[in-house]
Amino acid sequence: MMNWVCYLLRCADDSLYCGITNDMEKRLAAHNAGMAAKYTRARGPVELVFVENCADRSAASKREMSIKKLTRVEKLALIQAAVQRPRESLQRNSHRSSPV
Repeated sequence: MMNWVCYLLRCADDSLYCGITNDMEKRLAAHNAGMAAKYTRARGPVELVFVENCADRSAASKREMSIKKLTRVEKLALIQAAVQRPRESLQRNSHRSSPV
């Protein structure tokens, strides 16, 4: 079973690249080796800044298109929201388990 994801990369020139894959580790290595998208070849190295799981390739492609339509500011907000989610979850859990 393949797990499709939609992802955002931050390139060395601080631009953002959006793509999809079913093997994130392999795809990231290909981007950094200059063997993936033409866009990232001249802008490497790249850093993975956002990953979103998708139900299948079709859903991943649709999500990629919707992200590509976002402005840079909106993409940065999407990245920031994803970074905040795990922290908020940890904070909620730590409050529950703290002694009263």
